[in-house]
Amino acid sequence: MRLLEAGTEDEVQALLDARGLALDPSNWRPYGDNESNYGVVENQQAHAVPALVEKITNGIDAILEKKVVQDGIDIRSQAAPQSVPEALDRYFPGHRNWDLGDIRRQQAREVQIVASGPRNDTSLLVYDDGIGQAPEDFSTTFLSLLRGNKNEVHFVQGKYNMGGAGAIAFCGDKRFQLVASKRHDGKHPLGFTLVRRHPPKLAAAAGRKNTWYEYLVFDGKVPSIEIDELDVGLDSRKFRTGSLVKLYSYRLPSGARSIISRDLNVSLNEYLFEPALPFLTVDNNIRYPDNKAPVQPVYGLRRRLEADTETIEAKFSVQSKTAEFGELVATVYVFKARSRGQGVKDTQRYLEREYFRNNMTVLFSMNGQVQGSYTSEFVSRGLNMPLLKKYLLVHVDCSRLHPEVRNELFMASRDRLKAGDEADAIRKHLREILLASDLKEISRRRKASLNLDSEDTGKMLRDVTRNLPMNEALTRILRQTFDLSSPGQSGAGKREPEKKDRTKREPRDVPPFHPQRFPSTFRVKGGDAQEQGVKLFQLPQGGSRAISFATDVENDYFDRTDDPGELKLAILAPSDKGNGGGGQPEPTEEAELLDVTRASPSDGTIKVGVRASSELRVGATVKLQATLSSPEGDLVETIFVRITDPERKPKVQRPEEPPPLGLPEPIFCSEVGGPGIKSWEDINAGGIDMDHSTVVYPFVDEDKLAGIYINLDSSVLKDFKTKATSPEATELAERRYISAVYFHTLFLFATTRSRHYELARIEGEQREEVDLADYVSDLFKSSYAQFLLNFDTADLLEALG
Repeated sequence: MRLLEAGTEDEVQALLDARGLALDPSNWRPYGDNESNYGVVENQQAHAVPALVEKITNGIDAILEKKVVQDGIDIRSQAAPQSVPEALDRYFPGHRNWDLGDIRRQQAREVQIVASGPRNDTSLLVYDDGIGQAPEDFSTTFLSLLRGNKNEVHFVQGKYNMGGAGAIAFCGDKRFQLVASKRHDGKHPLGFTLVRRHPPKLAAAAGRKNTWYEYLVFDGKVPSIEIDELDVGLDSRKFRTGSLVKLYSYRLPSGARSIISRDLNVSLNEYLFEPALPFLTVDNNIRYPDNKAPVQPVYGLRRRLEADTETIEAKFSVQSKTAEFGELVATVYVFKARSRGQGVKDTQRYLEREYFRNNMTVLFSMNGQVQGSYTSEFVSRGLNMPLLKKYLLVHVDCSRLHPEVRNELFMASRDRLKAGDEADAIRKHLREILLASDLKEISRRRKASLNLDSEDTGKMLRDVTRNLPMNEALTRILRQTFDLSSPGQSGAGKREPEKKDRTKREPRDVPPFHPQRFPSTFRVKGGDAQEQGVKLFQLPQGGSRAISFATDVENDYFDRTDDPGELKLAILAPSDKGNGGGGQPEPTEEAELLDVTRASPSDGTIKVGVRASSELRVGATVKLQATLSSPEGDLVETIFVRITDPERKPKVQRPEEPPPLGLPEPIFCSEVGGPGIKSWEDINAGGIDMDHSTVVYPFVDEDKLAGIYINLDSSVLKDFKTKATSPEATELAERRYISAVYFHTLFLFATTRSRHYELARIEGEQREEVDLADYVSDLFKSSYAQFLLNFDTADLLEALG
């Protein structure tokens, strides 16, 4: 009880010293029965939160295991559930209703994280009402390593028998962890032990090069006591059976060290996108008297996103099934640039606090637990969508990838991705399916909100550019990024395009779409021919094609938590005769013949993309059966896909010299806008933060500097113009500001790009990749613009003299 009540590692150490246990080797046994365990324990999760997630995952596994055992089933047998979703459907039939507060909270009490100790030295108690362990089994369960205890149990997340040890490395300086457990049937006493790092000074004194981890025993055995129940600070219950793990002086990151029911809760939701079971984070009013909600449930980022209707602009999913990777489902969430009645900057702060606290933009998960991620670099560089880098979150469900692919993608620590050919191939594939999705249109709309139609924008700078005297060195720097104007060209290095008389087509009247909660219709659109009354689509060998199906179901049918549906695509055996096959073979979901992708419904249309594998010969016909689920009975549509000769790509006549791209257009902005000037509101709608502190923002489109947004209402310019003594001087000051900002931005961007720099910002332990555009904009905010305007070269030389 003294160990259980201790709030910090110092209290634990004082207790060991008082009882004479700290230095007696007979009371300590090596963790995993191996004194070489230090590398296994320490070389796991890189951060404290994902290490804590492993403890929660073990607790959820223990509850599922208890359900199966209580059902009289061997957990390793074929009669046991063969996946986490199957276990939930069998033993938690109401699990899809955990959005309902009462149901969620009642279930969440079976797994809890309870905070104790002072605010600046928090200890965490992890409780689960799971299967529990008898004291004599501790050495082969809690205190074992690399035994593969769960490798043959298919309805749980764990398999390596090591993840539970990862949190020990974040338990203060001494690495104290209390483990206590009582078997669910109540037939055994409660066993308990204390794990610690063997004191390094003792290891060195014994001539050891390294230390190890060990646990407390008495007479060589795990100690035990008889108990009926314990009050350990749980919400609305006492401890009777199950397990307790206390992590003393746990080293949480700075963003999660305060009220755990608020700050740690947010981070846990990020790492557990969709946990199998909800759980509670429990703080208390002794630690935080003003906290009005000390107990909060964690039920996953997915449900939090679905509840945040004010902030989400668009949501859809893309499912891909290929022979190379297996099945992968990417769910895309696009946030509004402004939401909840707030401006761009406040919205960005809200999104960073609630959804991007751990700098994870693309989340890769297995059974709802995040196992690795990409930063926003993937959006700005991989997708070339810099305007969405702070407003895009992608969840990639990898639960049905081929096992060999998962093994090459995820580390055993389940907190980061491996680097290698398989990971690169997955990144490329993800990029391809996202670029072929609705995301491209969303990005186009964001960019369209930034464009100017006025032809007068930047006339002064175009005139300056046309006559700009530049020596060979300056010209060479610019030409590595831009093609400069040559005689006969106009504008900022741009050729005047030949104007063609094109009559604009009147937009067609599209009938209004009335979505239904469940589908009643499902039919294929188009087709190249019919065979046996079935539509046939021609697919060039090695090529791809999109096939559309009409339906009346609402857009989030595949992605909603409550009553979701699915589209199953079954591929039948091919026929070289091209008649759809002589018989009627059973459908298979193996994507060995066609790589297939499907998107979420979009206003009455579901798009399915098909790509033929190299195994299919010209003339082969594949029968594709699409089944759209519905409570009233599944809707089935069948088509033929015939492989035709490869498309002949026309030879591209490459010009001797590439057409000049020209210098980027200067685009003027001000607070309220005006003729030829965009307002801050227009700029903010596209996702660019513009206020008095902003001087310039270089807009990069498709990896090219497409425009330079110059703020005419920046505080820098206002201060600079106060020194003008006449209207002429004011105009001259503005021209100097525009010229200095434009050309310095141009050369900074061109030089940094041509020298192939990679930019990052380091704050504490966090390393954040920085885009070149953000770097240049931030540089001008940090007194660089004041320097350019207030220090003339001659004045500077005179001052130095």
